[in-house]
Amino acid sequence: MAIAYFYFHAELNYFLPRHHKQVKISHFFEERSSIKDMIESLGVPHPEVDFINVNGEYVNFSYIVSDGDTINVYPISARDTIIPSISVLPKPLSIIRFVLDIHLGKLATSLRLLGFDTLYSNDYEDEKLAEISYSQARILLTRDKGLLMRSLVTHGYYVRNTNPQEQILEVLQRYDLFKLISPFKRCLRCNGLLESVDKQSIIDELPESVRAQIDQFQRCQDCDRIYWKGSHYERLQQFIDGVLNSQKGKTNSS
Repeated sequence: MAIAYFYFHAELNYFLPRHHKQVKISHFFEERSSIKDMIESLGVPHPEVDFINVNGEYVNFSYIVSDGDTINVYPISARDTIIPSISVLPKPLSIIRFVLDIHLGKLATSLRLLGFDTLYSNDYEDEKLAEISYSQARILLTRDKGLLMRSLVTHGYYVRNTNPQEQILEVLQRYDLFKLISPFKRCLRCNGLLESVDKQSIIDELPESVRAQIDQFQRCQDCDRIYWKGSHYERLQQFIDGVLNSQKGKTNSS
């Protein structure tokens, strides 16, 4: 029986059982195993890991764990104090796009409202979600730790918060997206892009009260849903302002 000693740093402890949090974990094993598989067997999904130090040397996920190894596993936040020579995270995506699991419908709507390309369907199976994330180079956001451990998933994140308002702030902060916010450019229903449309071309599709009061409209290029600045607009604008002000407040406090 061989043994390896693991220490998980910072927010990676979120994934560990209480008796393993913030302590050195003595992990016994018999079979030859990569460090990636061993980390996940302890409960930490590989997309959450940024870099790994074994016996004072940085290694990648293919490293085979040996008897007596001392292993420190770090999340991306550890880069505030450590600059590793090897990172196991893939290169950041050149275009930020998301796919979300069934648990994050309200977050999907919020991301679309802020202008981010976000796929969501309440009938996506886990296998489909992983395949979309891989084939379309999308960040997989999930509340399912097992889904995040699928080998196809390279860019992924486990959303910690359960409150939708906190979830959107968490994701924006994790991927530093505040400067990329571009509201009211995507359909909240299907994610399609919106385009301005002449009022006369859609006049027969509008409620009578809207015809008399509103002159500017947008239509989704994919599902043809029509948008205008009605009573719902003020509510959505308040949400957007709250998101932007939260970042300003954080910047001022720091």
